[in-house]
Amino acid sequence: MSPNDNRIDARDWSLLAVLSVLWGGSFFFNGAALRELPPLTLVLLRVALGAAILLPLLRMQGIGLPKGMAGWKPFVAIGLLNNVIPFSLIVLGQTYIPSGLASILNATTPLFTVMVMAAAGEEALQMRRVAGVALGLAGVIILRGWETRPGQGLGILLCLGGAFSYGFAALAARRLLKDTPPLGTATFQLMASTVMMAIVAGAMEQPWHLSMPGLTTWLAVLGLAALSTALAYIVFFQILRRSGATNVMLVTLLIPVTAILLGWLVLGEPISAREIAGAIVIGSALLVIDGRAARLLRRVP
Repeated sequence: MSPNDNRIDARDWSLLAVLSVLWGGSFFFNGAALRELPPLTLVLLRVALGAAILLPLLRMQGIGLPKGMAGWKPFVAIGLLNNVIPFSLIVLGQTYIPSGLASILNATTPLFTVMVMAAAGEEALQMRRVAGVALGLAGVIILRGWETRPGQGLGILLCLGGAFSYGFAALAARRLLKDTPPLGTATFQLMASTVMMAIVAGAMEQPWHLSMPGLTTWLAVLGLAALSTALAYIVFFQILRRSGATNVMLVTLLIPVTAILLGWLVLGEPISAREIAGAIVIGSALLVIDGRAARLLRRVP
């Protein structure tokens, strides 16, 4: 895998926009399902149903399962860092803080990714990228606002821990995933995550003792598994192979923007001047990160 980590082409920008919609929905689905389900059980259902949805597609494509423990080892690592740890921390965080604040904290993921990749020697610490990510995070805060209440400190730390784990997941994906097709990678890491979450949720929450959730909760779980997990990971690993680990994590800056646009288009929610300003700042940040802003400035006489 030799992606260009400094440029993103038009196709991958489009895929990032799609991914931002799919992952942006996860905060809504989590919020709805947590009304009746404990957090770790919700994560278990998310990864298990996501894997179940992808398995028939895997068979249709003729993609075989990994061979032996050595074959599964990379997907266990990716599943732990990309699913088990961040999903659990974020959904636990959402029991203390609202979904909007959780999405803002999730937008720190590119900053952590830049730091992790540089510390591991995988990518040079380019000040252009650091400045761009910091500018983008400022844009997210402008767009969504930053409102906290007493007692939300633990939720904030949990969500930041999830974002930090995503940074290490990007590093692991860079080093461990080479020729596996995106569909195979998405399915195998979800299968490994299901086993791990079954152990954790079983020990901590004993979900077999829970009462049956209502229809609304099941619809939220299905949306979380099918859209925000199964489909989202196929798109995610496609971008990862083509444009690299740091670039794919830029999706977390786009998620708040797409959430507001969907609210405007689908629900008729008004867009404020603050939200427009935040979106402009985020757009400018993405141009800085991608290098287009610097190239445009060099062309100015």
